Amino acid sequence: MKLLRTIQWQKLSLALAVASLMAAGFAPGAPVPFKSLPSVYAEQDQSNSLQEAFESAAKEFGVPVSILMSVSYNYSLWEHHQGEPSTSGGYGVMHLTDYTSQNNEEDQAADGGNPTSALIDDPSHHTLTEAAHLLNVDPELLKRDSTSNIRGGAALLAKYAQETLGKLPASESDWYGVVAKYSGSPQSGIALAFADDVFDTIQQGVSRQTSEGQQLILPQKEVQPNIDTIKNMQLRPTKPDTAECPRTLNCRYIPAAYEQHGDDPSDYSNYDLADRPKFGPDIRYIVIHDTEETYQDTINIFTDPDSYVSAHYVIRSYDGQIVQMVKNKNLAWHAGNWYFNMHSIGIEHEGFAMEGATWFSERLYRSSAALVRYLADKYDIPLDRAHIIGHNEVPGLTPARQSVMHQDPGPFWDWEHYMELVGAPISSKHNIKDIVTIKPDFKTNQPYIKDAPAQPSNFVYLYKEPNFNADLIDDPALVNQDKQDGFSIGAKASVGQTFSLADKQGDWTAIWFGGQKAWFYNPQGKNAVSGKGMLVTPKAGAVSISVYGAAYPEETAYPSDITPNVLIPLQYTISQGQSYIAVEKDKSDYYDAPVFTNDPYVTNKLVKGKEEFYRIFFNHRFAFVKASDVEKVRKHSVNEEENED
Repeated sequence: MKLLRTIQWQKLSLALAVASLMAAGFAPGAPVPFKSLPSVYAEQDQSNSLQEAFESAAKEFGVPVSILMSVSYNYSLWEHHQGEPSTSGGYGVMHLTDYTSQNNEEDQAADGGNPTSALIDDPSHHTLTEAAHLLNVDPELLKRDSTSNIRGGAALLAKYAQETLGKLPASESDWYGVVAKYSGSPQSGIALAFADDVFDTIQQGVSRQTSEGQQLILPQKEVQPNIDTIKNMQLRPTKPDTAECPRTLNCRYIPAAYEQHGDDPSDYSNYDLADRPKFGPDIRYIVIHDTEETYQDTINIFTDPDSYVSAHYVIRSYDGQIVQMVKNKNLAWHAGNWYFNMHSIGIEHEGFAMEGATWFSERLYRSSAALVRYLADKYDIPLDRAHIIGHNEVPGLTPARQSVMHQDPGPFWDWEHYMELVGAPISSKHNIKDIVTIKPDFKTNQPYIKDAPAQPSNFVYLYKEPNFNADLIDDPALVNQDKQDGFSIGAKASVGQTFSLADKQGDWTAIWFGGQKAWFYNPQGKNAVSGKGMLVTPKAGAVSISVYGAAYPEETAYPSDITPNVLIPLQYTISQGQSYIAVEKDKSDYYDAPVFTNDPYVTNKLVKGKEEFYRIFFNHRFAFVKASDVEKVRKHSVNEEENED
């Protein structure tokens, strides 16, 4: 990645862009003929070598440059990602696939799926090898070199044209079916949606500077797709339905795969049926993810019956378009923790966490916030950071799972701005001094991150002592992580997380965090505001208590035909004298969905226990403590009786 551009350079770039538009005959305030998504990382020196590579490859293989560039844009935003693959094995600006085993099988099993090798065997997941064969080059070259990668994509498009039409189309309109085939999906809804997006991008035009400083322009052009070019493709029909979205948003519905594999009814994908909130668990949380994939690739993964993963919604970066993939009444496999799957709606945002603002556009933020407001109102979900949570805040169900849980949406997701858009800004609560909500100013907060350039970030580092020479705190679940890597979260407290004040010393504030006292730099209170909530602490006489990754029922609550899910304490304890913010008291429950079904009322059961738990802000993730193990420290607001009950 390149160095962060200064604010002055951003202003200069904007001034130059405006001047260029005026010189071209566009008055200030007039509609701009293309979208512009400048990178936050690029250096001043810009290059058009990637633009030249598209033009050269288009000429070499007889593919219109508008088609080639738009296909690439809709897969990668023209980003090469330094030759690193997506989790579905897609490489480079043309997303040439070489899927092996990037999908984390342990994650799939935790979300409800049973991993399979079918993804690896699917030819559509190996276009890198196919393109390399067409070019007669080593596949490794297409991974590393963006120019070669573009040539490979162009060669594939030309090959697909011969296969679908018997020739290279003379008109750009006739490339519609070829583009649909490039999507890699046999489902009509997905393939045609991708082709529609590609042609829509051509009609609108795009200008963008990539994270590597490449400046590219795809001029707007009126091209009407010829839908007759899909007639010979034998696409599977997609069942039409309506997305659960506000009317003001650009939403569509493409269903994730729900299929039984073979004769085993317990082997199926990619979600579970319920009828929330009427039947099954209630909806309590909205989980914010980033895809670590492109928008189109994410859709392809969720519609693949062999992927064992899904989310309720996916949002595109450059324009905020939303696709719903799982109905909210059902349980998507997205959180890596079945308890949170039971009680949440998952929203995936197109992006790569460590590339931050390159992907998290304003249109994405605003579209997502509008969707969250709609969902919160519909399902009575509180609009706060205790209920609008990051995937990185979801705990593991066991000590082993705690160590491998996800870190998205990452350190560059602007929680402060996002919660303002949601309508729940993070601000001081009643001047309470012994409850602390983390809130550094995102625009100026730029802590050192070893594997990323300096840029606005959403966390503060936590130290063992109140000085910068002290070590960062330890996390027993993350002993092998470099604490200053971007994806390492054990010694970081993020915007909106709320903790009990443990101590103060000069410019430093200490909080109870993960079973220990953790210090963060807080001169004149600039990195935190006062919070509110109910503090709980181990009951008198208890030396320490356990914490858990779910609120499952006691064993005796399960009927004889359901194997109890026995809670295993995580690798942390809370000692006497420590206190934590209790978000709410939850009655224990477990939704048993053991087999593929067309009627969840017949096959599935909700087990309710007598054991009660408090969900607490614990460390970088939430945790649960048994209500019988704790007692209140004190109350802080008139609403806390409701929170407790």
